[in-house]
Amino acid sequence: MLTTLLAPTGGAATVAGCDLATDPAGVRRACGYVAQSGGVDPQISVREELVTQGRLYRLAKTQAARRAEELARDLGLTELLDRKAGALSGGQRRRLDIAMALTHRPKVLFLDEPTTGLDPGSRADRWDLIRRLRDEHRTTVFLTTHYLDEADALSDRLVVVDKGTVVAEGTPSALKLRYGGSIDASLQDTFLAITGRSAKPADAAPVAV
Repeated sequence: MLTTLLAPTGGAATVAGCDLATDPAGVRRACGYVAQSGGVDPQISVREELVTQGRLYRLAKTQAARRAEELARDLGLTELLDRKAGALSGGQRRRLDIAMALTHRPKVLFLDEPTTGLDPGSRADRWDLIRRLRDEHRTTVFLTTHYLDEADALSDRLVVVDKGTVVAEGTPSALKLRYGGSIDASLQDTFLAITGRSAKPADAAPVAV
């Protein structure tokens, strides 16, 4: 819904200052989206994918080619530019997916489980990339994940959704202190306490979130 792919069923939301209901085109201009399943064409090269994406965002041919080179350099794809997307490894395809989503320099980047199925090295690289997007490019990254260590390591603000309902939100440290009883509690134990799947520590002190 937040990326305008589904019509909202209720409520209201804004993305990068654009109202979801009244300005969906503004939302699409402001955000990038990487689906869990990806969206590359296995029959064409990495370069063609990136240039085509640029053209879809109405860049001139020379601009699209230049942007493709920039993205390839930033995401470690330069040596793969002329390789068909279908010949890429899983980690390389995910980098290409992210590069395509960054073509128009979005203010908000939606990543749906970006490290699912990746080996530890590729996962660490993906974490570094997400941090760079936030810190160097000032991009807001809206990330969904089932890996609680990932949420703990990357989140400035964490929202816990259980059975379709938001049950808690705040910084990882605040949630761990409030529900886990200690800032040193694991986010796994904190999640279990929040969702009622384990006993909430009796001495857990509530804090402002």
